[in-house]
Amino acid sequence: MYSIHILPSGLRVLTAPIVGGTSSVTVMVFAGAGSRYETQESRGMSHFLEHMFFKGGRKFRDTKAVSMAIDGVGGDFNAFTGKEYAGYYVKVAAGHGALACDVLSDMLLHASFPDEEIEKERGVIMEEERMYQDTPMYRAGWDFEELLFGDHPLGWDTIGLESVIRSVKQQDFQKHKEALYGPENLVLTFAGNIKPERAMELAQQYFTGLSGKRKKKVFLPFKKFGGDTVFLRTKATEQAHLVLGVPSVSSLHEDHFAVKLLSIILGGNMSSRMFLRIREARGLCYYISTEIDSYLDTGSLSTRAGVDQSRLHEAIKAITHEYRTCAKDGITADELMHAKDFLKGKISLSLEDSEDLAHFYGKQELLYPRIRDIDAYFLAIDRVTKDQVDALAKRILLEPEFRIAVIGREDNKTSLAELLRLAA
Repeated sequence: MYSIHILPSGLRVLTAPIVGGTSSVTVMVFAGAGSRYETQESRGMSHFLEHMFFKGGRKFRDTKAVSMAIDGVGGDFNAFTGKEYAGYYVKVAAGHGALACDVLSDMLLHASFPDEEIEKERGVIMEEERMYQDTPMYRAGWDFEELLFGDHPLGWDTIGLESVIRSVKQQDFQKHKEALYGPENLVLTFAGNIKPERAMELAQQYFTGLSGKRKKKVFLPFKKFGGDTVFLRTKATEQAHLVLGVPSVSSLHEDHFAVKLLSIILGGNMSSRMFLRIREARGLCYYISTEIDSYLDTGSLSTRAGVDQSRLHEAIKAITHEYRTCAKDGITADELMHAKDFLKGKISLSLEDSEDLAHFYGKQELLYPRIRDIDAYFLAIDRVTKDQVDALAKRILLEPEFRIAVIGREDNKTSLAELLRLAA
């Protein structure tokens, strides 16, 4: 079970113990500060701020001091930036929870964003961007988001614009932090080998200094999907990499759990349709998977694969065939049962780790109207019916909605568009 308490500042403190099951504790701060809060003028600020978070506070003056403190007890620390939230965490043995809070609170309350560190990190981020450019299986995913969501923050990659990365200054980071890192836009999460009473002691000791006026969490609502159906990036890669998918439902939609199960049946594991029929039976690719992205007001379902350049068109036909067949004939009762068992099994295994447990509960508390504990989450999975998944497949796997992003030696965008039309 989990518990939630609120400090006088408005900071929510969530505790999710693992009783007797782990020797670790993860302290994680979630912020409603993902990249979809950005404008054209600030594209990349959220991700850049994440990079700067551990660069120096009042007590831990630089990255070396942070690293030595955490490394000294064998712990881990990291940060991440998504479209709708960012997170910062320290994972340590249970007896070092105070150290984790000391590091995180120092950064959160007293991050100084030193000018010399900003200059260093500009280059680091540009190298990160180049790494993704040279990793087509990642770049194709970003291209698909741009194709689907268009010129909207959800369609922008989190790295941002080089012009912004090269121009932001210390005051820009302070302004961004003040706008989105107020206590009522944060969730402090403790997970693992820790009791709620101890978590509250630590929260009060280390985070009571957090202040700030309530900031209205505003991002540009998503209204319309992009009109193009093909994004082609011609490049001399060894494989052709593709992402083929459709618009889908939001994380708050009544079919959210149905689309999770549909994606598993289509391509979520090694017994899925895509894996068995396209990889195993036809040898068309090494990797192939179907996944979803779910945001508060929209979503997508997509299949990604890496294929031989000469078999790209064959792979596209095979994937669209599976989409059409699923939309027409639906799924089987056995497929649904196995997908439910797979999803619940994966969740059960992951939540034995304090970091994953912190993410499971903290994200829900930050973004959603209510939290589902493990039992409620599994109940929502179990309640999904075959008819519900069939109706969803028929509704979203529509041929006119098929969109594809490709990176490879293909140079004819028209031929790819015609391939999608041939599916109709």
